[in-house]
Amino acid sequence: MIKKFLLLAALVLPMFAFAQELKIGIVDIEEIVQKHPDYADSQAKYVESAKQYEDTYMNLQEEMKRLYDEYNALGEDTPQTIRERKAKNLQEQQVKIGQFEQTIEQDLARVQQELLAPIYQKVQNAIQSIGQEEGFSLIQPKMNQFILYYASPVQDITPQVKAKLGIN
Repeated sequence: MIKKFLLLAALVLPMFAFAQELKIGIVDIEEIVQKHPDYADSQAKYVESAKQYEDTYMNLQEEMKRLYDEYNALGEDTPQTIRERKAKNLQEQQVKIGQFEQTIEQDLARVQQELLAPIYQKVQNAIQSIGQEEGFSLIQPKMNQFILYYASPVQDITPQVKAKLGIN
């Protein structure tokens, strides 16, 4: 019995020693990115990119309205083949608009990613620097919807990262 206790103690005690050396940090990356000096410029460029699609999208919508009005204006004496052709034109325009909406969504997501990548890289570099300087074992993103509780020894390093990047 004593041997089992000593063996258990020999296995468990190093874990307690390791736990005392563990230094954990959390950081609110989104807050830092949104307060970064380059963020406003990246958002302005994003809005500018979005506006470039706006004219084309409006033209597609106007064409859709025109085709819809033409279809609704058909009289009862309009031949069935003409009715079918107008309906097909209307459906094709709907498909064209749907495809264009998908293209816009994909392109704007890519543009946003490209614009924010340098900011995220600066934040990542600052986090790594603080982690090395202060001897953190682990730094992870602070996502409020997933954090139920945290206490010492977990440290929120968001203010330190903001200071390193010159953000108030």
